[in-house]
Amino acid sequence: MRKIKKIFIIIIIFILILIVSYSGIYLYAKSTPKLSIKGANGYYLYDNKGKIYEGGSEDWASFDDISSNLINATISCEDKNFYSHRGFDIFRIFKALFINVKNKSNSQGASTITQQLSKNLFLDFDKTWSRKIKEAWITFRLESHYSKDKILEGYLNTINYGGIFGIQNASKYYFGKSSKDLSLAEASMLAGIPKNPSKYSPLLNFKESKKRQKSILNSMVKNGYITKSEADNAYNEEVVFAKDENDESLKMIMYYQDAVMDELSTLPSIPSTFLETGGLKIYTNLDTRAQKILESSSDNIVNKDIELSGVIMDPKSGKVLSLTGGRDYNKSEFNRAIKAKRQIGSTIKPFLYYSALENGFTPSTTFTSEKTTFSFSGGKTYSPKNYNDKYANGPISLAAAISYSDNIYAVKTHLFLGEDALSDILKRVGINGNFSNLPSLALGAVDMDMMSMMGAYSSLANEGYRVKPYFISKVTDMDGNVLYDYNYTPESILNKSTVYILNELLTTTYSSEFKDYNVPTCLSIFPKMTHKYAIKSGTTNTDNLIFGYNKELLVGLWTGYDNNTTVDNKDSLNIKNMWVDIMEEYLKGKTDEETWYEIPNNVVGVPIDPISGLASTDGGKSKILYYIKGTEPSDNKASLDDVIPTVKEITED
Repeated sequence: MRKIKKIFIIIIIFILILIVSYSGIYLYAKSTPKLSIKGANGYYLYDNKGKIYEGGSEDWASFDDISSNLINATISCEDKNFYSHRGFDIFRIFKALFINVKNKSNSQGASTITQQLSKNLFLDFDKTWSRKIKEAWITFRLESHYSKDKILEGYLNTINYGGIFGIQNASKYYFGKSSKDLSLAEASMLAGIPKNPSKYSPLLNFKESKKRQKSILNSMVKNGYITKSEADNAYNEEVVFAKDENDESLKMIMYYQDAVMDELSTLPSIPSTFLETGGLKIYTNLDTRAQKILESSSDNIVNKDIELSGVIMDPKSGKVLSLTGGRDYNKSEFNRAIKAKRQIGSTIKPFLYYSALENGFTPSTTFTSEKTTFSFSGGKTYSPKNYNDKYANGPISLAAAISYSDNIYAVKTHLFLGEDALSDILKRVGINGNFSNLPSLALGAVDMDMMSMMGAYSSLANEGYRVKPYFISKVTDMDGNVLYDYNYTPESILNKSTVYILNELLTTTYSSEFKDYNVPTCLSIFPKMTHKYAIKSGTTNTDNLIFGYNKELLVGLWTGYDNNTTVDNKDSLNIKNMWVDIMEEYLKGKTDEETWYEIPNNVVGVPIDPISGLASTDGGKSKILYYIKGTEPSDNKASLDDVIPTVKEITED
């Protein structure tokens, strides 16, 4: 009995200390300057025409202009004691701790609406202890300076309703009406979305949305806001959406918005909370026309289970015009365009061949294409294969190797140049990493992210300059004061003439002159082309990629599965069709004179036999290939197989 009494006294003392501490912090918070939260619902994103794009709006709904149905539904499902606590629901916190300890899980949360608002006022959702302390301090300040109605107003104007931020925007998006006009049925459905937007959006998962709505209506009955009869009527009411489940207007654009916010968090001149700026105006490079083209062209990806990432970019400046990190943001928010690293396959080869051209190769340089086992020290061997196991069984030109994406030629080139040559050129075009200098690097047996590849390819598309892919051009506070202004000077890193020769070589991937024992890798999409492009595709067991460009536009696409399921041959054709549709639609009305490159003064075009690389003879098949003046082929060009080592020292990391 004495032990129980002692524990009881300790608990009482602990509670008294807690109350005194809380009161002291609360009084101190009250003495601090009042935080401005109206308009600090965060950020307004503008496209490259200066127009706010879908997902953001400057609308702020006052408390009196928000339906009481929505307010009551939100309180019931999020924080039923909202009007009785002072920012922290102590009993709910202890209850959640008890349940989590008992169940050995983290399933129970105890955040109040005020705490959620505090969290929403930060630019990101860092989970460090220092962040939690800052959020707690803001919670005290909000509670000490604002009425409950004002806090709730701030919360409802900042919360995420499935990619739509703020209750006014959500009301208009889902139901085409003002937030003050929401019915009980509509309000209870909207109030359920923030807990898990991808699961409870009525446009994406109506069945789960109805389950969530029923739970909220029942909680409203339990908390005395409505009667059981009103709950039943609301549940059975047929709601009419302003958008339907087939509407794709926001299925991809939110990936661009996430990429913007990801970049924003890296800018040192931007404060960490919206409270320091009263909100932000973020001017982005989004080209809504390019975004619409990207989204509509995704219909080419007929396999509805496969995932997608794609980027459209201005290669001269590095401006990212549009982006998608998946097929449907509401089903998966993982942004594959900026976060996923995948094997890049043969799309690495243009950088290998740039290095080769820089080191004395020409479009006519030959290696023998045949089944080959490469032998190395220590008894190690490497036996790469060509796609479809097709070989010339004789010498082929560099031009033919690019057209067919010949793997044997690529590995021989890699070994001939030396193991550091490819990794050195990758670093020069901005791809940083510890590359294993094994023979398989020449075939893209390395994981890279899409944005790194876009940056690297831009150096080819802009005739030799390193540019940095970027989303944000300028950031201001709500008063127009500039907090950030993009400023970057492109750096010349590649030889313009060599880049021109390589870009012309990359047109062989769809050139009918190369139809022979094999066919060019992108010949199937040639009938759709009205412009000249440099293209390189890549296929691994789990990935399909394509990068292609002219001086006006660079487009990169990837398809595959998050769980590395094997891809189908048809998936490769689908992504190529998607790519050409994007290029053709975006460049409609432009001529090759506007979009292709001028021939440098020291470069000459010569009719060449595509396979042998020799000067073409009368009546023979020919293709104009380009050379530095003085390196044009003679009639008897030696194969580099005569000089390449058959055994080479290879060390593994």
